[in-house]
Amino acid sequence: MDLSNRQEKIIEIVKENGPITGEHIAQNLGLTRATLRPDLAILTMAGFLDARPRVGYFFTGKTGSELLTEKVKKFKVSEFQSIPIVVNESASVYDAISTMFLEDVGTLFVVDKNTCLTGVLSRKDLLRASIGNQDLTNIPVHIIMTRMPNITFCMKDDLLIDAANKLINKQIDGVPVVKETNAGNEIVGRITKTTITKAFVELIMDDHL
Repeated sequence: MDLSNRQEKIIEIVKENGPITGEHIAQNLGLTRATLRPDLAILTMAGFLDARPRVGYFFTGKTGSELLTEKVKKFKVSEFQSIPIVVNESASVYDAISTMFLEDVGTLFVVDKNTCLTGVLSRKDLLRASIGNQDLTNIPVHIIMTRMPNITFCMKDDLLIDAANKLINKQIDGVPVVKETNAGNEIVGRITKTTITKAFVELIMDDHL
């Protein structure tokens, strides 16, 4: 976040004199305690300062980038997951290609009648299946899809940074978000490279407002 000149001065005062009361900070700046209250609240909520009752304010020792990193590490998948694009395992390869084109995605998730995850289809899978003179309307996707245990997935309570690492390490475009049920892993969302990029861009933009 961008700090005002007064907020930067407050941090310097606390660095040099902390722990220090709000009253003494105000005296250093020639201002009233009431005038400084919003600035002290912002700096405390942002993590630059901490406060202890009857002791005063002290500097946490953390820079803006460190605070940003801490915030990122707390993000959960559930906060950023989007609607999954799925096809039934009995759907044809032709239908899957049409769905991928219409939805403009790079990965389709294959589900059974209980909406539980049974497979994943990538662009490469569909491209390989379309080579040759095969009738794509008669080839079910379950023949060409990637199956368990070769599917990478995550849970809604997983950290977003861990989901991002899975995308990087596996060199894939997206992972399904699932929850465990008696019928299997029910798919409830998706995390993609685009999702994570948007999340980090929004975070940076918000931090500079």
